[in-house]
Amino acid sequence: MSTDRNLQRLLDELGRLPGIGPKSAQRIAYYLLEADAEESRRLAEAILDVKAQVHFCRRCFNYATADECSICSDPARDVATICVVSEPRDVSAIERTGTYHGLYHVLGGVISPMDKIGPDQLHIRELLARLGSEPVTEVIIATNPNIEGETTASYLARTIKPLGVSVTRLASGLPVGGDLEYADELTLGRAIEARRAL
Repeated sequence: MSTDRNLQRLLDELGRLPGIGPKSAQRIAYYLLEADAEESRRLAEAILDVKAQVHFCRRCFNYATADECSICSDPARDVATICVVSEPRDVSAIERTGTYHGLYHVLGGVISPMDKIGPDQLHIRELLARLGSEPVTEVIIATNPNIEGETTASYLARTIKPLGVSVTRLASGLPVGGDLEYADELTLGRAIEARRAL
């Protein structure tokens, strides 16, 4: 294979990554070409290692290297609360806040009829099984505030409430540092509805 074809193959593979356009792929490819062989080897090994060793937690479907993720296996976590998220990256986002100390359940997506994704394609059955076997008193639904996220949240609320478990939804509204004049009507309306006493 010629150098041009090797480089084009690398550009094509990098371009398949989310958020990487042609110019970013080119910058990364040229960086790798100029890096020493050891640096490129470390990157390749890190990618192969993560693919070989990281899998889904058998309990919550977050990323894990053991049967259970570090959150599920932490005895200090509040087992009475489960925060339901769409993807494992949402767990990381909530954990960065340092304010939530319960458990999680990762759905593996959201209900999206346009994409032919219904409740059966998500980890909802497993969530219901957990609610039947674990001492959970509250489920916090933390799906994105878009049509698919709202559809999923509504479905989960209707399914979980008859089980006698409290169902809450993350508040949504104005971002810190935002200007009222630039907020869309839906965001501003939700901020009014989710207002709190001072």
